Amino acid sequence: MAVGHGELRGGAAAAGADARRKLMERFAPVCSVVLLERLDTPVTRFILSYPDFSHLFRAKKQRVPCFIPEDAALASVGILKCDPESGLLVSESTILAIEELVQACRGEVDTLSSHDHHLFQTMRFTIEEINNSSSLLPNITLGYEIYDVCSESANMYATLGVLTQSMRRHVEMISNFSHYQPRALAVIGPHSSGFALTTATILSIFLMPEISYEASTEMLSLKHIYPSFLRTIPSDRVQVEAMVLLMQDFRWNWVAMVGSDTDYGRKGIQTLYKAMTKHDICVAYRGLIPANKNASSTELKNMVRDIVGTKVNVTIIFSDRRSARVFFEAVVQENVTGKVWVGTENWLLAPLVSDVPGIYQVGTVIGMSVKHDQFAAMQISEKTQPAACASDLEAKWWDTGSNNHLNISDTSPSCNQLCTQCHLLPHTPDARAMKSSYNVYSAVYAVAHGLHSLLGCNSGACRKDKVYPWQLLQKIKQVNFSLHKNWVYFDVNGDPMTGYDLIMWKWTGPAWSFDTIGSFSRNPDRLSIDWDRIVWHTEDNQVPASICSKACERGEKRTQVGLHRCCFDCEACPAGTFLNRSDLYTCQSCKKSQWAPVHSETCFERHIEFLSWAEPVSWALLTAITLLMLLLMSTAIIFALNITTPVVKSAGGKMCFLMLGALACASSSLYWHFGKPTWLMCQLRLPVFSISFSICLSCMAVRSFQIACIFKLAAKWPALYETWVKHHGPNLFIGASTAVQVMLSLTLLVINPSVPHKDYERVAELILFECSQENSVLLMLAMFYNVLLSLFCFVFSYMGTDLPKNYSEAKCITFSLLIYFTCSISYFTTCSIYQGKYLVAINLLSLLCTLAGVFGGYFLPKGYIILFRADLNTTEYFQMSIQSYTTRRSSA
Repeated sequence: MAVGHGELRGGAAAAGADARRKLMERFAPVCSVVLLERLDTPVTRFILSYPDFSHLFRAKKQRVPCFIPEDAALASVGILKCDPESGLLVSESTILAIEELVQACRGEVDTLSSHDHHLFQTMRFTIEEINNSSSLLPNITLGYEIYDVCSESANMYATLGVLTQSMRRHVEMISNFSHYQPRALAVIGPHSSGFALTTATILSIFLMPEISYEASTEMLSLKHIYPSFLRTIPSDRVQVEAMVLLMQDFRWNWVAMVGSDTDYGRKGIQTLYKAMTKHDICVAYRGLIPANKNASSTELKNMVRDIVGTKVNVTIIFSDRRSARVFFEAVVQENVTGKVWVGTENWLLAPLVSDVPGIYQVGTVIGMSVKHDQFAAMQISEKTQPAACASDLEAKWWDTGSNNHLNISDTSPSCNQLCTQCHLLPHTPDARAMKSSYNVYSAVYAVAHGLHSLLGCNSGACRKDKVYPWQLLQKIKQVNFSLHKNWVYFDVNGDPMTGYDLIMWKWTGPAWSFDTIGSFSRNPDRLSIDWDRIVWHTEDNQVPASICSKACERGEKRTQVGLHRCCFDCEACPAGTFLNRSDLYTCQSCKKSQWAPVHSETCFERHIEFLSWAEPVSWALLTAITLLMLLLMSTAIIFALNITTPVVKSAGGKMCFLMLGALACASSSLYWHFGKPTWLMCQLRLPVFSISFSICLSCMAVRSFQIACIFKLAAKWPALYETWVKHHGPNLFIGASTAVQVMLSLTLLVINPSVPHKDYERVAELILFECSQENSVLLMLAMFYNVLLSLFCFVFSYMGTDLPKNYSEAKCITFSLLIYFTCSISYFTTCSIYQGKYLVAINLLSLLCTLAGVFGGYFLPKGYIILFRADLNTTEYFQMSIQSYTTRRSSA
């Protein structure tokens, strides 16, 4: 089995001009699919200087197979359209890929890095470990090929190379690839998301398993586009979720965000921006680090200045290593200090970034790193890797003239790699390489376990069946095994279920140390932080704040200021509303049966209140009403026993019993104000009181008129008085006035009846359950009619204030009416300033005082004379009083 690829850079840069010429003369794309249209650019002129390449740009038109179903997939790698006459044309991106190849041959691409070399050694060690295993793939030996993918063109070359069949130099295009057997069964890599998108697009056509160890872009999780792609590094979507939790735990909601101008950076900050916005984290600045610019460029300096201008304290850098380094160089040059920089797994542990001169002054660096296992076998393999043999192979590499192939038998037995610069690399891998090595390790083991299951090796021996890539893909998707106490398996999107370590940079003098201060785990997503291990750049080691506006107090809503939701003013929620923590920008109204004070974050249930029989105020009022009823009954009895006496006659005689009865009926209606209102109570209490009180006022008006008429009007208009007495004027007036009030009350009952009603408006925290008393015209007329009778009484009673003391009814009536007016005015004044639960009790007290005032002012003095001053209740005394009044008037 051939397992594709690790990373191995170098070779071309160290040779001289002759060696590069030999390499270019022997370069030929292993592909019969791509035909390049004729081009005339500096690049093509450079390539045309070598005769062996001229046929690529001067090809005659010929018929080639067409990719009809896969046009969209091919377009993503630069192949634009299928034309049976002229072949497949290439796009500008493919031309740029050729330029990269030319730059590589000119030595313009960096040489081999320790990180890439370490991952290559990890793959080599893992395959050797599997081949030496007696339990995994017994009697099966795995082989591998290593391809250098330092550029897009090299990546395309490697991808098409693994798809060629044995002993052939091209990819055969057929309608059904189910029995197509390429040189390799699976591919490990490539390392970058941009290269992986190209590789996954092409390999998915053949359903060849591809497991990447560092390509994290979220796009690769789309199985309908990349069905054969898997990976051992979490998707950027998971990293974004971890970063959102990080922002929330540290209460940062005002951040800046920059990314590299690559597929990784662009897609990363796009996904991160959407997630941040969804969780009310505002992005004050968002931009891409300019590509191919140095730290002194105007664009980069302006970017740093714009970030500083937003006054954010936290900047997220979703970038590759090279762009991150250039960005921090610009940050150092602009002397930006005391900030928090949040990094992604791509660059956080890279020495390329941490070695930037002066970076220790920028503040705190924190971010995500892929979880890994420091397995001892990998460390042992690093100590025994044969890097020294590479120098012996350098000359043989150029002499063979073969692409990535060398006869190993001519070299030392310990050498199984082609590396011209390995002797320049450190033997100890950096932290980032150790993190990524476990991903390579588990990726190779996933392929091995899938092949183990496909070949039925559980019986102790593996079948020697022919294996196709699509068969292996199905088995790899189903693997679930333990590797160094970690379970390796893939979800439906081909992603691992691993999380991240939370890493913080700590300056320990001449260099940084990378301290693990927490972790992010999945299912469920949870970020655990060891707060004791955190060392901030602040003087008091407090978490740096990065907010646009300070948090509002309890019960205060946010009113957005400007474009960002995180910039706001605070405004207290008014009474009857509350602030729901799920929406901090709106005060929500409580239900009708609930209430809330100002600055509230919850609603409270409103209690239903009415004038209960059991309340103390009710007891006091009931006692007073009952006492008044007893006094009325007692007075009626006393008057009945002394009906022939002058006092009773002067008070009105039998009319007194009508007045006492009316007062008793009005008093009895007050009992209907207690308890839970019912329909009958509400219907009767107002009409009964109004009619009864109208009868009483009518009697008082008649009595006032009679006294004034006898003493002052009879002599002037005797005919008027005779007519009044002859036609029973008192009875007619009382009946007529009462009939008017009865008509008004009955009409009110029909048109606008008083019914049990729950008042939600008067008291915020209560529901007042009482009889409805809407201010209708009829109700106003009924009340005004009683006021009119009272004024009529008052006029005539005031006319009799100078009458004999024995006929003091006028004074008593005047006093009673003053009490009535005072109680009415007091009640309406109280209503205008108080609308609480005791308003019913206040109304009841006003009515009770009115009735008690009429009784006390009119009947109580007369009852006192009857009971305690019998000498004043004689005919002689009354005659003497009249004579005295007549003498006084005559002398006047």
